[in-house]
Amino acid sequence: MSKRLFSAFEQKQLESNPNVNHVSDRSISYAADFKVRAVQENLSGKGPMAIFLDHGFDLKLIGSDKPGECLKRWRSVYKAFGEEGFYTERRGKGSTGRPSSKTLSAEEQLKKAEARIAFLEMENDFPKKARRIRKAGEEEGLTLSERFQLIEQTIRRYQLKRMVTFLCHLARVNRSSYYAWLTNENNRIHREQRDEDDYKLLNILYTQGKKKEGGRQLKMKLENDYGITMNLKKIFRLTRKFQIQAIIRKKNPYKQLAKASHEHKTCENHLNREFVQLPGAVLLTDITYLYLADGTKVYLSCVKDGTTREIVAHYLTTSLEMSIVYKTLQRLNEALEGNVHPGAILHSDQGFHYTHPNYQRKVKALGFTQSMSRRGNCLDNAPMESFFGHFKDHVEARECKTLTELKVKVVDFIHYYNSGRYQWELKRMTPEQYRGHLLAA
Repeated sequence: MSKRLFSAFEQKQLESNPNVNHVSDRSISYAADFKVRAVQENLSGKGPMAIFLDHGFDLKLIGSDKPGECLKRWRSVYKAFGEEGFYTERRGKGSTGRPSSKTLSAEEQLKKAEARIAFLEMENDFPKKARRIRKAGEEEGLTLSERFQLIEQTIRRYQLKRMVTFLCHLARVNRSSYYAWLTNENNRIHREQRDEDDYKLLNILYTQGKKKEGGRQLKMKLENDYGITMNLKKIFRLTRKFQIQAIIRKKNPYKQLAKASHEHKTCENHLNREFVQLPGAVLLTDITYLYLADGTKVYLSCVKDGTTREIVAHYLTTSLEMSIVYKTLQRLNEALEGNVHPGAILHSDQGFHYTHPNYQRKVKALGFTQSMSRRGNCLDNAPMESFFGHFKDHVEARECKTLTELKVKVVDFIHYYNSGRYQWELKRMTPEQYRGHLLAA
């Protein structure tokens, strides 16, 4: 039995081949005529894969090693029993056709008793199969559609007749509902095909995003870049069905927060986590560190608009001296062109750069009100921390050998973050689009 699991759509696809009798979720039953032809062609010198391809089988679906395994087994049967060995081999299948009203012979009674035993074994195995469909250790029940599917697979596997009522009772479903489900087969196949097509598109976006973008990011990319509207619940259903799961950053609860220096004067927390106000009214700043390929430590200082989430200014250097924050302020002033919002707040943590008297004088000279997070509370500057998290997810600094290489990657990502990365909380717009939207309003 194969380790490969066939979906309902794949089973129907395989059963459409005239050389196949029936297909379960794990095995394929081939027609006796095909087995005889395959063995004869193989003995005449034709390869197993060529035989299966000529008879309409998709090797990507059944597996490239399956033809060789089947021919090896069939040649043994042919050598021992000849062609008759394929036609007399029933292996647990029940009798077909209408029941005879004549008196059964002893041999026929024995076959009927064996069929009853096979059915009882199937009945015994039914709840076990139900548990295997769910993840190990979970006791969740099957959905209604899964119960119908299980009944249909059981009947086909054992070639059972007149057992529908019993199986429906065992699965706790209505017989009429089961037959309605059977008649809806074409719609289910079409739905499976649509899911396959949608999955291919989602998988392209998922791969382009380095497997780090979730359902909401996929939805916004579909709408903005492809003009396709897809329900968020459907996206989540498809990501679960086809196991598309974004890589999530792991939180480190044991990471020690850097202790702020008490030598400098701290400022009051004027922001109080009211990050969203007006464009340019709340600016957040912080410094993070990166490593080059040779282990050189590099520092990135950024300023972020708390309302539009746009990165307004940044500066990258290998030095942690005060010049890093002075250069950042200079670039911020250039980006704003001196147009500072009245009462604008520049918020940071209590790092020694931001408590330095010279820095505080420069901030005040530019027209900002300086604000600082409470000691040891990173949530007071959460949007800035969030950006650094996304940044490190996408930018592999250790792939860069020089600071110049890293600067190019930083500029490219910040441009993508501001202009190309849609954000759910910004009405599914990019930061630049959202800023324009607020200013227009």
